[in-house]
Amino acid sequence: MRDAKTVYAYLLKSLVLFKVQFQVLFQVFSIQKINVVNGIIGRKIGMTSIYDDKGRNVACTVVEAGPCTVTQIKTEDTDGYNSTQLGYDDAKEKRTTKAMMGHFSKADATPKRKVVEFRDYDLVEKQLGDVVSLEEVLQNGDKVSAIGTTKGKGFQGVVKRHGFRGVNDATHGQHNRQRAPGSIGAASYPAKVFKGMRMAGRTGGNRVKVKNLEVLKVFPEQNIVLLKGAIPGHKGSYVIIEK
Repeated sequence: MRDAKTVYAYLLKSLVLFKVQFQVLFQVFSIQKINVVNGIIGRKIGMTSIYDDKGRNVACTVVEAGPCTVTQIKTEDTDGYNSTQLGYDDAKEKRTTKAMMGHFSKADATPKRKVVEFRDYDLVEKQLGDVVSLEEVLQNGDKVSAIGTTKGKGFQGVVKRHGFRGVNDATHGQHNRQRAPGSIGAASYPAKVFKGMRMAGRTGGNRVKVKNLEVLKVFPEQNIVLLKGAIPGHKGSYVIIEK
């Protein structure tokens, strides 16, 4: 009986100790997860390449990210969820609507060209009009997602739009069938063209998100960040970087 009580006391003590250690670890990881915001707005400058620690030449995209201004803060009490709205790139007052001028005046901020809302992260104390810098959001080695609008190509054929390659052989009486779309359906049945049929049409100009891009280098003084690989958009286009 005494041995059973001793074992029970030992197990209870171990359980309490494990609970305390778990709470400490949880608090530590919670503190590490807290960010000012889980993204930032920027502008694509272009592409270049750098050498990494192993001497490999890595292609990367140069993005001018931030500084951004907090233009709105949403909470569960007022809006049903927590989020922070950031504004980037000053705009002229004469090209800003009165409604947006009133919106920016609440934050005591100048009009902005690009406004984006970020949510689903641990909120910290940020007030209207505060500035969010690049170094507060991104660090070297982070994995991020880049959102941009692809280059518009206009109305294109099936070769450029979908990668069609024509018939197998360019000769033997094929004449001008190399870039043709070919058949788009049967005759009396189904007597229609199915939705999603790959045909010629407007190409590009779509919102695209590229995930798992590595932050190679952050230059906080110049508000410049180097992202590994390519991101959608032309030079000078707006880019949203999310963690």
